[in-house]
Amino acid sequence: MKIVYKKLTEAELETFIDMRISQLTEEYTSSGEEVPKGVDLKPALFDFYHRHMADGTFVSWLALDGDTIVGTSGMSFVEKPPYFACPSGKLGLLSSMYTDPQYRRMGIAKELLDRVIGEARDYGCGAVHITASDMGVKLYTAYGFKHNGNFMMYHIHRDWPDATS
Repeated sequence: MKIVYKKLTEAELETFIDMRISQLTEEYTSSGEEVPKGVDLKPALFDFYHRHMADGTFVSWLALDGDTIVGTSGMSFVEKPPYFACPSGKLGLLSSMYTDPQYRRMGIAKELLDRVIGEARDYGCGAVHITASDMGVKLYTAYGFKHNGNFMMYHIHRDWPDATS
């Protein structure tokens, strides 16, 4: 087995989206929750990735074993007003970190993380944020990510299946 790394292109997008949905499903079910019924993420994900790949505000690296994608990563680039810890105001939002269960514990996720962190550095980001799954915390902590105990979230659309009051 020889793992090859390449940037995501439109040619791999459908498989990438299927893997993203698998990742989200795995995260939901491992936390004891049921995946919301009636939520079809595929059209929204296609729209998001098409737009943001085209404008350069999303990049992904893939790990392939032959023609099979066995690992994914993603980095969205956003800006907010500069602050002391991030004078550029440019942030990377890490997402879509997923490795096929048969390929875990082989260094694939770390290699993918290295590549997307490099993309964030090249974009001029001063920080990278992630909402880590329980499984990912060990990888991100070992890489140098720090917990932010003040992170909070507010659901605007209360009628969405996973929204809380």
